[in-house]
Amino acid sequence: MTDLKRKLKELLIERLKFEDMSPEDIPDDEPLFAGGLGLDSIDALEIVVMLESEFGIRVKNEGSARDNFRSISALADFVEQRIAEQQPQA
Repeated sequence: MTDLKRKLKELLIERLKFEDMSPEDIPDDEPLFAGGLGLDSIDALEIVVMLESEFGIRVKNEGSARDNFRSISALADFVEQRIAEQQPQA
């Protein structure tokens, strides 16, 4: 498990108050919504707030958010891509 995936899992557990879960309980590629963890639209908003406060990432497009929030792996890829885009070009 990469450090970023672990951090995202820890943040989800903390923010969504999954008190009886550990990062190891959340598979990287299992859906976060519709099955999987069974998150809902309120949880999605909490993820948006989490990304903004923890990583300085703004999520503007609901459609892209749906794709990027489908699993921990997809979320980690999204965060890595957005962080890379924020880095000054050499």
